[in-house]
Amino acid sequence: MNGAIAGEHSPTIRAAAIQLQGVVGDVAENVRRLEVMIDEAAGKGATLIGVPEFATSPLPFRPEVHQSVLTPQNAAVEMLQTTAKRHGCHIGGSMLIADGGQIYNRYHLVEPDGQIHLHDKDLPTMWENAFYAPGHDDGAFETSIGRMGAAVCWELIRTRTVRRLLGRVDVVMTGTHWWTLPSNWGRLVDRTFASLAQFNRYLSENAPAEFARRVGTPVLQASHCGPFRSDFMLAPGLPIAAPYDTEFVGATQIVDADGHVLAARNTAEGPGVVVADIELGAREPVQPLKDTFWIPKLPLALRAYWHHQNMCAKPYYRKTGRAAGLRAAEANLPAESDETPGRTAAM
Repeated sequence: MNGAIAGEHSPTIRAAAIQLQGVVGDVAENVRRLEVMIDEAAGKGATLIGVPEFATSPLPFRPEVHQSVLTPQNAAVEMLQTTAKRHGCHIGGSMLIADGGQIYNRYHLVEPDGQIHLHDKDLPTMWENAFYAPGHDDGAFETSIGRMGAAVCWELIRTRTVRRLLGRVDVVMTGTHWWTLPSNWGRLVDRTFASLAQFNRYLSENAPAEFARRVGTPVLQASHCGPFRSDFMLAPGLPIAAPYDTEFVGATQIVDADGHVLAARNTAEGPGVVVADIELGAREPVQPLKDTFWIPKLPLALRAYWHHQNMCAKPYYRKTGRAAGLRAAEANLPAESDETPGRTAAM
């Protein structure tokens, strides 16, 4: 076991990660479910609570997802601020936010005093490109409990994420929206890609631990769970898609700085909360970082899938997704609000 970096105090706090089964496009219902689970986590003594990526709506490639795009000041953020203040805790999770004429997958880390720290996910993953644009910040925050970092879903498996956080954070907050291969494309597809589906599940379940081993801090990962239906774009720029029935695979976990899993909930177990005590503080990483783009060695088929869906979804965002999201954000404004989309939270 490696020691903490010289001279630094390492307090122990109780952390929780939430596993959510959400409703596509129904922000009000998803916020209601989250608040109930945050209250449950706080009732178990947690003072650091992670909620999933896209906490206000799951993100299949479906038109109703656009209805979940919000302006920076919104009911979901207000709920996070209210519950953080009520329980004296820090809460983190992401949602789609309209800002400056673009949509971002914005991680919000809320402190008990209402201050919010923001991180926009750097690269959308696959069909996520249909709904938001890349971000460009470092995702490292100075907070009242120490240095914290945000790394959202597939940011966990890229070396550039480790590089931007290494030596700068004492704990990393993350949330995932990780799905698997289709279950409705027939036996031949099932048999052909069975090993890829197994690897994808293995990758999602091990990502938090592998990341912790390289950045040298505890990692909280909150996840979605349950089956869902999406459309699968077949070619860039063409309005044709295939039905895609799938399920979430990214397990909810809390891991320590050496990558040991302290608490976990498999997505097959359904919605719930995991709780564990973690030691804040950066340690010497137990695993060196290689000079590669991906942390794990991804199979060719998975890299091809990633590139194909990226290429299909980006034209959709430019032609349809951005405008639809901006319209939805404006429609989601409270009636008395005169807010225009902009980055307003304290950093």
